[in-house]
Amino acid sequence: MRVTFATEAAPGRPNEDFVAATPDAVVLLDGAGTPAGSESGCTHGVAWYSRALGSTLLTAMTQTSSPLIEILAEGIKTVASMHDFTCDLTHAGSPSATVVMLRHSADTLDWLILADSVLVLDTADTAEPMVICDDREALVGAAHRTTMDALPSGSPEHVAAHRAYVETLRGHRNRDGGFWVASADPLAADQALTGTVPAHQVRAAALLSDGASRLVDRFALTTWRQTLDLLDQHGPAELIRQVREAEHSDPHGERWPRGKALDDATAAYCHI
Repeated sequence: MRVTFATEAAPGRPNEDFVAATPDAVVLLDGAGTPAGSESGCTHGVAWYSRALGSTLLTAMTQTSSPLIEILAEGIKTVASMHDFTCDLTHAGSPSATVVMLRHSADTLDWLILADSVLVLDTADTAEPMVICDDREALVGAAHRTTMDALPSGSPEHVAAHRAYVETLRGHRNRDGGFWVASADPLAADQALTGTVPAHQVRAAALLSDGASRLVDRFALTTWRQTLDLLDQHGPAELIRQVREAEHSDPHGERWPRGKALDDATAAYCHI
């Protein structure tokens, strides 16, 4: 594979996304940040967690042909051991992350998704791409975000409502009937979406954090097909530039209500 990628933090915050690649493997994580005023139980922080888990996963993907679920479970266990004695891993606010993994093995592409980042496959036999996203968090969150979405982004009231929303969702994290993310429990890997497709059926693939995919799935300013064309012709940095342009055009969330007016944005584009 030939892989290009770009990532950009939301202004004023450390980048809690992570992306890395080899010629045969790509991993993208979107860390779940802790809002101001909330506790996490961890001294390291979300950015550390995303980088520690992401680098661990990519190393294993290049060294073993084990199923991606097994690699993710071992990666979660390994990173948990790194801060088990310094942090409270039972705390509801322990660092967590979405995970997208893509591996080219012989004649196949193996993929894994856990939580709400997006994988888009440009398949040779259909005009429309295959879009894969674990939407369980969005389905749970829809019942709890009405108050937050009604308030102007950046206002003190919105900040407080966003903190309450995040803390409410913590009660649904990594449990049946809720949603699953990578955190401290390796059993979360068993809840990931996975699949294998023949490599010759895929022209390209895009891995997107929800901060990058919002141009399509929240702002509806472009389609998935147009997004793949944009990535192919102009690269991931241009996609992120267009996301930022849209965000700045609606700073208070009046057109597109959202938890974060500006979010970390990360995109990887793979020519198969």
